[in-house]
Amino acid sequence: MVKMFINAHLATMSTERGYGEIAMGLLAVERDRIVYVGNKDKAPKYPEPKNVVDLEGRLVTPGLIDCHTHLIYAGSRAKEFESRQEGRSYEEITREGGGLFSTVKDTRAASEEALYQGAKARLQRLLREGITAVEIKSGYGLDTSTELRILRVATRLAKEQPVHIQRTFLGAHAIPQGMSAEDYISSVCIPTLRRAEAEGLVDAVDGFCEGIAFSPAQITQVFEVARELRLPIKLHADQLCDLGGASLAAQFHALSADHLEYTSSTAIRKMAQAGTIAVLLPGAYYCLNESKKPPITALRQAGVPMAVATDSNPGSSPMTSILLAMNLASHLFGLTPDECLRGTTVNAAKALGLSRMGRLLPGYQADFAIWDVESPAELTYRMGDAPLYQRVFGGIIC
Repeated sequence: MVKMFINAHLATMSTERGYGEIAMGLLAVERDRIVYVGNKDKAPKYPEPKNVVDLEGRLVTPGLIDCHTHLIYAGSRAKEFESRQEGRSYEEITREGGGLFSTVKDTRAASEEALYQGAKARLQRLLREGITAVEIKSGYGLDTSTELRILRVATRLAKEQPVHIQRTFLGAHAIPQGMSAEDYISSVCIPTLRRAEAEGLVDAVDGFCEGIAFSPAQITQVFEVARELRLPIKLHADQLCDLGGASLAAQFHALSADHLEYTSSTAIRKMAQAGTIAVLLPGAYYCLNESKKPPITALRQAGVPMAVATDSNPGSSPMTSILLAMNLASHLFGLTPDECLRGTTVNAAKALGLSRMGRLLPGYQADFAIWDVESPAELTYRMGDAPLYQRVFGGIIC
């Protein structure tokens, strides 16, 4: 049975530049796939008029994709925020056992049900802004039982909520107190990764390559296991300094390298050659009062596709608004509205390895967002506003 959405202002994102707009177009869906996108007068004749939805000129975009989040955790870091506002740095707080480690402590103590309910509430805020796919990382356990519990919660969310979820193992997120990095990688992180893969709980592997976390050599150990297990790779790279994270990501043909504030031009060329997506996280840049911006001009010149994500987490980016992330990426990093929408649709899909999402094209997943706006640029232009009319996931209006 075919469902038709008529009189739609389609932003297909099917072209290399621009929105790929079709004025007063028609979008046809059969089950969970798009079967036609284009002008009404060229559409096949579908004999089910009762399955016609008149959108009255509303904008339709691909469902938005948040390709970098840490949605599953317990506790709050409002006190840490207060400390930073009083002059202490993020690195200083982390080195003294605060920051991420306070979230680890709270998350370890939380039940699976408590983690699920907290993450569900955060996820639903994203869904109200047209999200149809989201990546969720582990990383707030730093022990086997909690890391697996986080991934099980992500798996449950994928089964029970109307959204596609990619589960990323981020065991190499921080070095637990009382352990060396090498001991943690060999005795906890890698064995947990192997167990998560054996239990079908993981879709990709990430790491935090940074002076306050893990060296390239240590991350390499994790990535070699990921490659052995045939799991795609992502990397937190060059956020606080240039340790060569982006180059390491490119070496492993990672789906994405994320943050990139200190990435070199040499690393950018390697990313371009490897097909690695640059994921920009303006929420963390904003919340940490950073001054070093990602090298946007160099990324453009090298032809590295740029995605935009919330980095939703309790410490450095306590944000559950993909539209605000788009606005910040434009104002803080200088992205155009076209780049912002592309960064949360087609390029975000590439950053997660989702080949049939992020565009409105025949054969693609029937995931899209219907907006009460006139122009695609309004989605980046507005601040703190979510003009969503309807969200369609798998061909079903949610």
